[in-house]
Amino acid sequence: MTSASAVEIAGLRVRRGRTTVFDGVDLTIPRGQITGLLGPSGCGKTTLMRSIVGVQRIAGGTVTVLGEAGGSPRLRHRVAYGTQGAAVYGDLTVRQNLAYFASVLGAPKGDVDRVVDEVGLRGQAGQLVDSLSGGQKTRISLAAALVGSPELIVLDEPTVGLDPVLRVELWELFRGLAERGVTMIVSSHVMDEALRCDRLLLMRAGRIIADTTPTDLLRDTGTTEPDAAFLALIDQDTREHDAAARSETRRSRREAGR
Repeated sequence: MTSASAVEIAGLRVRRGRTTVFDGVDLTIPRGQITGLLGPSGCGKTTLMRSIVGVQRIAGGTVTVLGEAGGSPRLRHRVAYGTQGAAVYGDLTVRQNLAYFASVLGAPKGDVDRVVDEVGLRGQAGQLVDSLSGGQKTRISLAAALVGSPELIVLDEPTVGLDPVLRVELWELFRGLAERGVTMIVSSHVMDEALRCDRLLLMRAGRIIADTTPTDLLRDTGTTEPDAAFLALIDQDTREHDAAARSETRRSRREAGR
């Protein structure tokens, strides 16, 4: 694994029952950048993120994170994972939740105040989580992921359901973390968030159909908006797969006729 890489995946295969989710995914994610994982619901974003943080059973391939096997106990304090749902305790206050996570991680005493301020919840620090709005619950989950100053933060749809102002504020926070050297992997199905990333992984049906940058994405597709760019990629991917399927059908018929 190179020192410039936070994550390296080779030949990743994941199955659920008889369904193949991934069949040989390869990718590299650089350190100190925001990598956006974008695509429609059900395309495999969450499964890929779970594979990176080591909570997904895989059928084959390797996942290397910060130089260690994905899910290694040595990564426990170096990698944070923010799930789609609020991963906090509703019957505790914001501060009590964060103090608990800080205690588990052995984080510095000042970490609770730091992350409360970073996500803009100073005024709600003494409230029970169950009394917060949906957007505030998302922010407390993000705050929990920031405790302990992890080197890699993996966030699954952190801005879903949030108002535009809060979405902008969170992306400004993500940018600040990346500028401090933290590697961010952020999934979304909102294509305009692609422009806020350094690198983009665009997914469709369990495959990565583009590994690019925002600038290259728009230039290569000849579009001016991320939505249009993604649709252009889907159209190209469909045509390529249809052509490959026709070629395979012809090959099979030739072999059958021998």
